[in-house]
Formats: sequence, structure tokens, C-alpha cells
Amino acid sequence: MEKVSWQGGALIAPVPAVMVSCGDMEKSNIITVAWCGITNTVPPKTYISVRPSRYSYNIIKESGEFVINLVPSALAKMADFCGVYTGKKVDKFQKCGFTKEKAIKVNAPLISECPISIECKVTDIISLGSHDMFLADIVAVNVEKRLLEGDKLCINRAHLCAFAHGEYYKLGERIGKFGFSVKNKRKKADKSAKK
Repeated sequence: MEKVSWQGGALIAPVPAVMVSCGDMEKSNIITVAWCGITNTVPPKTYISVRPSRYSYNIIKESGEFVINLVPSALAKMADFCGVYTGKKVDKFQKCGFTKEKAIKVNAPLISECPISIECKVTDIISLGSHDMFLADIVAVNVEKRLLEGDKLCINRAHLCAFAHGEYYKLGERIGKFGFSVKNKRKKADKSAKK
């Protein structure tokens, strides 16, 4: 296929649209972040990248913790609101009608209306240019019981949204799972080995 070449830019998509809560149960804020992801499995580590000019930046830097709240598509408009308005002027929990929920291992509150909340403790702050990356240990994961079948997380039940090039998208149906590309080859190899 013929392609057009552009200058380097921030165009890996989709990415999660998350609401990051910070502060404590008394004084808190929510910042919407799309620059977020996993950096390591053992120990479990994540990151968020935040502009130093943002109100939440110093709250996170000083407290050394935050909560990543995964956003269901039904809350995409509220997530957008939390990304547009500054916490200097607006109490986003109050304005959006969100409920603060006490976290297990950090002081920052969870957003009760989000189906999955990931508690994080900052280990490093890396200055990258327009944004600083808060690298963090994942110290607890809080999941709504309705998303579980036994011990299995059925994340499709969360109806999460994603962000791609300035737009929000509702995630669709599952089209495969890790290893499905080689599943039949493995079965054939196992049968051949048994003969």
C-alpha cells in the first residue's frame, strides 16, 4: 500500500482515556490523561505523562501517588470535562457528581463510578520535554465485582473507551486473545507428539 510520510508526532493510537485522581479525601483533583500505559510486569509498573503546567502535576509530585481510573464509555463526556477544566477553579468531583472512594494503599481517592481503579506510587519523575513522566509502582487494583467470573477479569463488561488522535471511541468486541494466532498449530503439534 502506498503511504504518505509525515514528520514524527504523537500518533500511536488508540490509547486509554483515563481519569487520574490525586490529592486526598479532603482536597483532591481529577486530570484526564491519554499518555498512560504499562512499562513492566514484575514488579507491576505504569506511567502517566503530565505537563508541568497542569494543576495536578504538583499535587502528584508532592504526594508521590495517584490513582488511574479506567473510563467506561458512558463517562467519556465527564472525562473530557476533567481534561478541559482546571482544578484550580473547579471541583471536578462535585461538578461531575463523582463519589470519592477511599483507596487501600494510597491517600488519593478512587472514582467510585469507574469500574477499575489502579493505585500507584511514584518511583521516578522523568522530564521528557512538553511532559514529565511519572513512573510508578502499581500497589493495588480495585475491580467492580460485576466484572469478575470467579478470579477471571471480564474487562469487556467495563465498556471502556479509548482516545485516538483527539477523539474518544467506545471499545468494541473481542477479536482474539493472546496466543490465538498459534493455538491450532500447538494442538496439531501436541497430537503428533502423542502418536
